[in-house]
Amino acid sequence: MTSLPRGRAANGHRLARRRRAVAAIGAVSAGLLTLSACDKPTPLATITVGKSSVNSETDCYDDGKAVTTADLAKCLKAKDIKSIKVDPDETVRFGVDPDIADKGWTILMNGQPLTDSSKKTYRTIPGSVFFNAQYGASGNSTLVSVREGTEQKVTGLWTFKLKKDS
Repeated sequence: MTSLPRGRAANGHRLARRRRAVAAIGAVSAGLLTLSACDKPTPLATITVGKSSVNSETDCYDDGKAVTTADLAKCLKAKDIKSIKVDPDETVRFGVDPDIADKGWTILMNGQPLTDSSKKTYRTIPGSVFFNAQYGASGNSTLVSVREGTEQKVTGLWTFKLKKDS
């Protein structure tokens, strides 16, 4: 003997299954439509000091196209620049997404190159450098930027504020 529904019960069971299938297809379609409307996120740059880290996307990025000088100046003056405390005896670690590394990147301190261009995803610098007058530092905080591209063609800029923690 079977326990399969017969007659009206069988039709109702098939109808319910069909409704669930249509609802599932609708949900998947809506999800794909929503994802296709999203902007691609910009690559991240990260600074780590000891156990603390801060990362940032940037408004100064146009998916590989050159960013204008005026836009770069705005980004350097932005009020929402992320900050991290740095003990001068600690090592400051810079990390970038492979997308940034592929184009080459340079660490800038107060707008001036601190390092040569690199295609690695990771670099380290002693914390004392960021508060040393010999490198252009003054006071207890320093603006540090990660510049993607070359000096002639900047394709991205991620800026952080390093605050002296002693």
